[in-house]
Amino acid sequence: MKTSNALLFILVLLYINASTQWPTHTVCKEDNLEIYYKSCDPQQDFALSIDHCPDIATHTFNIRAAAVLGHSIKELYIKLDMIVNGKTVLTYSETLCGPGHSKLIFCGKKKGEHVYYEGPVTLGIKEIPQGDYTISAKLTNQDHVIVACADFTVKNYLDYY
Repeated sequence: MKTSNALLFILVLLYINASTQWPTHTVCKEDNLEIYYKSCDPQQDFALSIDHCPDIATHTFNIRAAAVLGHSIKELYIKLDMIVNGKTVLTYSETLCGPGHSKLIFCGKKKGEHVYYEGPVTLGIKEIPQGDYTISAKLTNQDHVIVACADFTVKNYLDYY
């Protein structure tokens, strides 16, 4: 009996590992603004939520984000691509953790540790661009390994005037 249970457990784990598609999560769904995300890291998904969706466009808003690290982060880099109709139209990159400068409280965390952030975020822009587009976000560490990766689908029809 123990052998059959162990075999069944191993088969379930193999099936889960063979599946590289994570579900699409809803971050925000209001009348004129929808934001969804899907992890593009085949090894892990992560959690993200926003307290008050309309504040994203013009204010500081509170988020909660959590993940279990699959890789240590002595150094952490972010790259964001804005993709419209399958073409990258804007790219942004920044060092978040590095020698002598750490912008995040979880810089230096080790593989297997939990990363959790709850607090304010300000995008630093006056308005979110209107239309339908994708924001691809990749966090990589000092070894150029993906720590977290997500594609955000944005559908924004807010009227800013």
